[in-house]
Amino acid sequence: MRILRGILAVSGHLAGRRAPANNVHLALFSRALQILAQQEPVRLQKLSAPDSGIVEMRLERPEARNAIGREMLQGLRSAIEKVKADATANVVLLASSVPKVFCAGADLKERRLMSPCEVREFVNSLRSTFLSFERLPRIVGKSRAKELIFTGRRFDAVEAVTMGKKNHYDMYVLIAGVVNYCVPAGEAYKRALELAQEINQKGPLAIRMAKKAINQGMEVDLSAGLAVEEECYEQVLHTQDRLEGLAAFAEKRKPVYTGK
Repeated sequence: MRILRGILAVSGHLAGRRAPANNVHLALFSRALQILAQQEPVRLQKLSAPDSGIVEMRLERPEARNAIGREMLQGLRSAIEKVKADATANVVLLASSVPKVFCAGADLKERRLMSPCEVREFVNSLRSTFLSFERLPRIVGKSRAKELIFTGRRFDAVEAVTMGKKNHYDMYVLIAGVVNYCVPAGEAYKRALELAQEINQKGPLAIRMAKKAINQGMEVDLSAGLAVEEECYEQVLHTQDRLEGLAAFAEKRKPVYTGK
């Protein structure tokens, strides 16, 4: 708004001096207004009480069905850094503001205009933000990952929730799906918010350490993974939140975690 006022002030100053109106001046003024009116491709919004601690990260590029190009990727990376620096953020809910669209994937129209060097830089940045092909085999298994990557075929939500790598542990089979839930059309945000609310009620330090133990533990063997788990638990052991959780359980009330 300050920039807009500055532009208006300059325009008024020129008019006060009776400067001749010209197409260049009008074009520059019009272009400035267009830039100010442009919506950022990624928007952060903190939810208010009782959902304080939940941050919505919304994709807002309707003209390209939220396809990820340079600007969108930069917006995502900037938003992630802001969330990391925000001590009050407990859960991030990634959503789309575009009706019936989440994300169309990479912006191939923009990719066609890039040089090989620019493509390499863009793809490396994309990988560092979202991980890469290496994550898919860990979820669905090597054979299924090759099929999906080699063919590039699409699959619906029903298949996504059942598609996974079968891991046999003693007497049961665990299937890790590509997605956690399949819900009726139009209800994805509602289910995601319910899940975010449930996580948001837990101790933020415990959630952070559990996430670290899972992510790092999956990259090493079982023995090293147990060592990571022990290290993470040690960081929670002497916290106020742990004592609050024990006290709340004994007093049969909801705990009030502070992240300390």
